[in-house]
Formats: sequence, C-alpha cells, structure tokens
Amino acid sequence: MNKQTLSGKVALVTGASSGIGEASAIRLAKEGVKVGLVDLKEDNAEKVKKEIEKIGSEAIITDTDVSDPNRVKESVKQIVDRWGRLDIVFANAGINGTVAPIEDLTPDDWDQTLTTNLKSAFLTVKYAVPHLKQHGGSVIITSSINGNRTFSGFGMSAYSTSKAGQMAFGKMAALELAQYNIRVNIICPGAIDTNINENTFPEEKKLKKIKIPVNYPKGNQPLEHQAGKPEQVADLVHFLASDASSHITGTELFIDGAESLL
Repeated sequence: MNKQTLSGKVALVTGASSGIGEASAIRLAKEGVKVGLVDLKEDNAEKVKKEIEKIGSEAIITDTDVSDPNRVKESVKQIVDRWGRLDIVFANAGINGTVAPIEDLTPDDWDQTLTTNLKSAFLTVKYAVPHLKQHGGSVIITSSINGNRTFSGFGMSAYSTSKAGQMAFGKMAALELAQYNIRVNIICPGAIDTNINENTFPEEKKLKKIKIPVNYPKGNQPLEHQAGKPEQVADLVHFLASDASSHITGTELFIDGAESLL
C-alpha cells in the first residue's frame, strides 16, 4: 500500500509499553503516524517513545490507569491538544487476571479483570469518538480467541467474559459509528509471545478440581508450531488502521495460527 495513506495521522495506543501495544505503536510510527502511548508503565513507554523518535516520527506518553474515566479522558485530550486530531484508536490494554474456579473467584477478582479489560475499552472509545468524528477513523479492539472461539481456558471465566464483551461492544460501536466513517474492528489473538503472564494470577491447586484432560495433536499451534509474535499482530493492526481495510468494520479477525480450530 501507499505509505502516505497513514502519514501525518495520529494514533492512541493503550497498553503501549510492551507486547502487542509496543509492536503496533512502532509499526504505525514507521508509516509516519504520530503516537500517543497510553500506559501505566512509564519506564517501558519511554523506551518505546525513543524508538519511535529514532524512526523519525513523534510520540508522547500519558501515564494512565485505563480503568479511570478521568485519566482516560485527560489522555485523549493531551494527544489531541498536541497534534490537533485523532485518527486511529487501538484499545489494547488488558490483563489475564486471577485464574481460578468460579466458586473460588472473588467478586474483587472478577471486577478487576472486567474493569481493566472491558470497561477500559469502552472508556477509550467513548472519549475518542468526538475527535474521530472530525475526519473519520479506525478503532481496533484487542479481544482474544478465549471467550469467542475457545472456552477451554480453565479458570479464566472472568477473562473470557471480558473478551466476549469486547467483541459485542465492538460490533455495537461499528454500527453506531459507521455514519461518521469510523470503522471498528476486533482482533482475536491466540497465544502471542508477550509479557501478559506478568498480570496472570493462577491458583493452580484450586484449578485441579475443574480441569478436563485434553490431548492435542502434536503441538497446539498448527501453522508455525509456536506462539505468534507481537510484530505479526502489529501487521494486522496496521492493515486495519489503513485505507487498505476501508470497507471492513464490525468484524472479528482471528490471528492464532489455527490454534482455536483444534
């Protein structure tokens, strides 16, 4: 595609300091996109910012708890105040949270996962909409194969529910916002080599009572026999942000090397 398609546009990326968010921010910057890096981890975000500046683009960091409406609203404002527009929103921040049987999952565990994953996606899109309406744009939400095509993540009822909710929210938003030329799509990664496990709290002893033995064929990632890379997901984000996907909205795209088809 023509590199000029995205040049000069402005993106907001949540969870931008590592993994899929980092790779996507850098991928967009390579096409001339200015990037607002929205994350709590400022040290890591600073590294991403420097990498983007080395490429020749621009970035700013907004230290943001994506579950806090006021901080999300302020982050959007900072980005628009800096560059005067907003064209691309990548609602990517999320955690696995506590992994436990339903009877052992506390209400606080549930709330933390649903708030961090689902509420944050809503807040990010909500506060971006008035600015996206100015020129149209693209919203991309990171969901998962879990809760949408696979349900064998034992103990991940809160996570899977949040991811199913993101799918429904994305489709509702796609129809509502189509009249403003705002496209909304949902990506559903399988196993990707990121640091999300740092935000995973498995209760292994309790999980034993609900696990069902599953025997996979040799390896559970048929296409490449390994977890995907953040850069592969970033290529999909770039496609959905660009005019190459101008007639695609309200669509879920699975990126898992056929893992969820087993």
